[in-house]
Amino acid sequence: MDLMTILLLVVFAFFIFTMFRRNKKQQAQQAEMRTKFVPGVEVMTSFGLFGRILEVDDAENKVVLELSPGTTATVHRQAVSKVVEPSEPVVEGDAAAVATDPADFETAHGEEHGHPAAAPSPDSQLHETPEQSLKRLEGEGK
Repeated sequence: MDLMTILLLVVFAFFIFTMFRRNKKQQAQQAEMRTKFVPGVEVMTSFGLFGRILEVDDAENKVVLELSPGTTATVHRQAVSKVVEPSEPVVEGDAAAVATDPADFETAHGEEHGHPAAAPSPDSQLHETPEQSLKRLEGEGK
């Protein structure tokens, strides 16, 4: 055998080794995620739906997700792409996140003094009441 053939075989063996290693890592990650599939865990599907696992059917590879209170969806187990870790807690000094009264919301966002507020952060929008959301959305259309 000449040097070029040996080098070609070594490169080929290296590619095969890395391919098997990557597949083994992916299988280990999937197995670890499957152990986390228990009722009550927040997950995200591959098509972007967030929900809480209500039931896991191992025989038919189905997962029942609660998308919102009273709304469920049954998806294939492979459609659940990741387990959502809890986010960081809300800081108590954050006026936008703590505001529950619409008047407080306007004050926190600067609308009281006649100038429109900058767009609220998505984090503050999570803690809005429906009335606050409507008021904010009506104000954005101007």
